[in-house]
Amino acid sequence: MSATPQTMTAIAIQGKGGPDVLVAETLPVPAPGAGQVLIKVAAAGVNRPDVLQRKGLYPAPKGHSELPGLEVSGVVAALGSGVSRCRIGARVMALLNGGGYAEYAVADEVATMPVPEGLSMVEAAAIPETFMTVWHNVFERGGLVKGDWFLVHGGTSGIGVTAIQLAVASGARVIATAGSAKKCEACLALGADRAVDYTAEDFVEVVKTATEGRGVNVILDMVGGDYVDRNIRSLADDGRLVNIGYQSGSKVTVDMMRVMLKRLTLTGSTLRIRPTEVKGAIARAVEERALPWVAKGLVKIPIDSTFPLANAGDAHARMESSQHIGKIVLTVE
Repeated sequence: MSATPQTMTAIAIQGKGGPDVLVAETLPVPAPGAGQVLIKVAAAGVNRPDVLQRKGLYPAPKGHSELPGLEVSGVVAALGSGVSRCRIGARVMALLNGGGYAEYAVADEVATMPVPEGLSMVEAAAIPETFMTVWHNVFERGGLVKGDWFLVHGGTSGIGVTAIQLAVASGARVIATAGSAKKCEACLALGADRAVDYTAEDFVEVVKTATEGRGVNVILDMVGGDYVDRNIRSLADDGRLVNIGYQSGSKVTVDMMRVMLKRLTLTGSTLRIRPTEVKGAIARAVEERALPWVAKGLVKIPIDSTFPLANAGDAHARMESSQHIGKIVLTVE
């Protein structure tokens, strides 16, 4: 490989606000520390937490890059001390604590995964954050197993398209909510047994009918607000509600008697602040359990749109329009 340059183009957040605060800057190329690798970025996934960070609502953990971007694909350009799994020139994808919107990014080696054969760099950049989030929350925290009923909200989001497919591949039956007939069609095409247009249907009633009154076993929710009580009413006995976001608010009123009588589990998590070793364990689980489904073609990586790195603001505007179906990805020349 050619020598790594001293500087790079990166997208910084100048202030707090709309997509226009995402501005290209020339910055030093970061150096990998112990246990880290430097990646020459080919593509970077765009995620809802990036939007929250841009608005000043989701700051980077202390000691990590304040640039947005939680997942990238690319080629390993340099190794920090103690690195053993990665090699210079390897095609990798990685979960980051930040810094993905750039020509070069540093990743913890344990949070990198090899790019599956036959997958493009754009597709690979859409995997780490969503697959690791879904795997940990749906399968490890939610305990989804073959034969379970699974409800996912926001079925055409990056998280949603991943959750539907991983659940189907595991042998679960899936209900997904989405905001239009077109989006519901996309959910069904990904393998959902039933798609609910939440602008025209009540998902609580649909769940009751589809499951013959039993309810679903696991729910993945990023809406919060009044969905929390409706989710509780949609769960079967011993069901698990997993929250990974609260777009409609995190402060809610819950009838705990219903939780007690149905023996429900209410849980949730956020990935960015977890220790490196935890992220590494999740990455290995995804690599061993989920990526083979990708390699076999059982799980696809739906890409809604791509934007050049310099047009990161347009990518954020696309996400905030809620018109996207699948992942939005930035490409780096």
